[in-house]
Amino acid sequence: MTQTSLTIELATGVLSLELQPGIIPIKRLLGFAARVSSKRKFLLVSKVLGKHYPVTPRMMSWSYRGLARAVLKIGVKPNSVWIGMAETATGLGYGVYEAAHFEGLQQALFLQTTRYHLENIARLEFQEAHSHATDFFLYYPQEEIAKKQFLVAQDLVLIDDEISTGKTFLRLIKAYQAINPNLEQVFIVSLVNFAHSDDRTALETQVNIPVHWLSFRQGTLSFQDKYNIEIDNITVNVSGNGACKQHLLAWPGRLGITRPVQLDQDISAQFEQYFFTHFGAMDISRPILVLGSGECNAPAYLLGRALEQQGYKINVQSTTRSPIHPGNEIKWIAEFIDNYEDDIPNFLYNLEPNQYQQIIVCHETPLNAALLERLIAWNAISARIEFQPTPSHYAKLHFSRS
Repeated sequence: MTQTSLTIELATGVLSLELQPGIIPIKRLLGFAARVSSKRKFLLVSKVLGKHYPVTPRMMSWSYRGLARAVLKIGVKPNSVWIGMAETATGLGYGVYEAAHFEGLQQALFLQTTRYHLENIARLEFQEAHSHATDFFLYYPQEEIAKKQFLVAQDLVLIDDEISTGKTFLRLIKAYQAINPNLEQVFIVSLVNFAHSDDRTALETQVNIPVHWLSFRQGTLSFQDKYNIEIDNITVNVSGNGACKQHLLAWPGRLGITRPVQLDQDISAQFEQYFFTHFGAMDISRPILVLGSGECNAPAYLLGRALEQQGYKINVQSTTRSPIHPGNEIKWIAEFIDNYEDDIPNFLYNLEPNQYQQIIVCHETPLNAALLERLIAWNAISARIEFQPTPSHYAKLHFSRS
């Protein structure tokens, strides 16, 4: 099989892909769109991630298992550290970690990077090369056993939705090596990988330990920029206010997860108390949307999966800070103020509210004006997560209607 080429016309320029042979058709994994950004003016719109495009939990689970099995096939040592990259891949990171656990992974620690400040907690700081907001943090785990594991792990698994250069991973690995000289090998895991061979070689040379690159499809990409006055003159505030967000954050991924999170076994019965009292019966012709928020999108997947297993037709999606221009894969845009007290725009793409019989907003922050506005506009159900770390990793969802 030979390489195939793909050219995509965007409002911001022309994206060209050179694809290595692969089993999964690229158009089943990706669509494409124009980003409102001066640093990188294109976006790879995943059709399996559940971020900018609605996806079934079944499809998300398939992608998690596939990537997890690829890591385990190579072989990962006990007490490894797995990291999902904020914002887009926090749900993917947790999903791959959970799937690996179900496939036999032992004693692994999961963390996710975050944009949010937490006071008096040690952290690694690094930058993401092409992000709108370049400040990302990796906090040390708070449990002593998990913190010790973080500082001595021999294997590091880094998970992102897509890779274009690998520079962000290089910065993270170097920062991590500075505090953990025991690191012996790194797994770089993604849905698609378009890092050039020169970029891969540079990363491998600088970290000076074995690096395994794992993805469903790979190749190279190039982008020919063109000036678009309508887009290039847009400025969007994507940076937080720097305040401590500890009182708003309930999802534990930022401070360390040592085993998969469990939901109530009767979660569907709890949901049905709010669903059926409003609608009377289920309309099987239209799906239910479970909507996550920003970095906290793993709970939306967990709830969506539980409801799907009970026979509901489910889609999962998440809001984002990332501004994207309409066109190509972006058919519909909703904009609203974030629910993390940063007073910045958040976006939701490709949502047509009328196609869903019900929307469930799955969130970690307390109910506030931004959330209430969204819940009322969509006649949605609120599902607020509360995490209880002992005796097991257990998450309670509190359902309500406004």
